[in-house]
Amino acid sequence: MKLEAIWYGRHWLAWPLVPLAGLYRLVVAARRQAFRRGWLASARLPVPVILVGNLTVGGTGKTPLVLWLSDFLRRQGWYPGIVLRGYGGSARDWPRRVTAASDPRELGDEAVLLARRSGVPVMAGPDRVAAGRRLLEEGGCDIILGDDGLQHYRLQRDLEILVIDGARGFGNGFCLPAGPLREPVSRGRDIKLKVATGGAWPGAEPLGLRPGDLVNLRDPARTQALARFKRQRVTAVAGIGNPERFFALLRQAGLHLDERPYPDHQGFTAADAATWPPGPVIMTEKDAVKCEPFAGEEHWFLPVEAVPSAAFERQLSAALKGLKHG
Repeated sequence: MKLEAIWYGRHWLAWPLVPLAGLYRLVVAARRQAFRRGWLASARLPVPVILVGNLTVGGTGKTPLVLWLSDFLRRQGWYPGIVLRGYGGSARDWPRRVTAASDPRELGDEAVLLARRSGVPVMAGPDRVAAGRRLLEEGGCDIILGDDGLQHYRLQRDLEILVIDGARGFGNGFCLPAGPLREPVSRGRDIKLKVATGGAWPGAEPLGLRPGDLVNLRDPARTQALARFKRQRVTAVAGIGNPERFFALLRQAGLHLDERPYPDHQGFTAADAATWPPGPVIMTEKDAVKCEPFAGEEHWFLPVEAVPSAAFERQLSAALKGLKHG
């Protein structure tokens, strides 16, 4: 949280880190060139690969977009599968097939969320090439979606989609550790398909995030309209890359919040839940997959759905015409 205040607040503490950021940028550029020139080995899978990612550390709305893409591709006659790192998972053997019943502590919260919501095969593993190959062996897919894989250059890709935080942008414009950038802003020039969440961004199509009905953690068949809690005081829990986006969504719905931001991929425990006040607790869906074992009767999560622009759909459809079914 303190780092984000430096990265996005143009804090003076970023300047002592600028030399390290310059070194980081040189290493990143050299690594990318090494893959482009074949000095470092990369692999092409026998089916098209679409990678969704961002240039900054933290959340930008990639996972809702991947869910939308998996549904869009199926409607276009494809049979997609999803690969991702499985960040935060404690499993020792990778890659691993992810199901709705998988333990998020082993395979990662985002992986389990995608397996539950997407309805397509999901494979997690730090080595995206190995995960993609295993997915093709087991899943019967003819196209692969990679969640957060732009910087994983070992896996060759046919199409990249860049997700930008339209509210925060690229922060102070520095690479790590002085700023939030994994790669320089110039990297985005190579990516034709761009979307922006949370606000407009030049050259990017808007990507809306539409909230659904609240779902009870103890009894998923029990739902409530978000408007049910309008003008009520609720505890809002978010262990995601940008908690403020989630809190703003709840405030826009008229809720009064006791905000509880946590680090991204927070490993929630019953001890955390014991610190939340009595009454309604509303959290993100990603956090909910970890809180189910100790959830109370008034613990809810808010699913969100990506809503791309019509222009983005046209751009995507045109790009897909150049890809061959595996």
